[in-house]
Amino acid sequence: MKVRSFVIVLSALALGFTVGACSNTPTSASTVTSVAVSGAIPALGTSSQFAATATLSGGTTQDVSSTATWTSSNTAVATVSSTGLVTAVTGGSVTITATYSGVVGNDAITVQ
Repeated sequence: MKVRSFVIVLSALALGFTVGACSNTPTSASTVTSVAVSGAIPALGTSSQFAATATLSGGTTQDVSSTATWTSSNTAVATVSSTGLVTAVTGGSVTITATYSGVVGNDAITVQ
């Protein structure tokens, strides 16, 4: 009886190690190496959706527009929403910035 219990426990441990070794958990996290910001310049009084694309250390890219932090360097010229929607308020130059995972990307635009 003791031998059978030992074999069952040993089998359960072996199965646990096998499942753990085959899990979908990545062995290392990808790092964001750059963020690119792009979008069409909106005409006065209109809006345009901008996009933030992160490049990861493995060379792959990922759309991070909905999770990036968006800012405008001059809200008198253009505002930007938390999702990257840029609205032109008046003519002038402004830089639209998206920050993702501590990495900053910019797009300098001129509203006319």
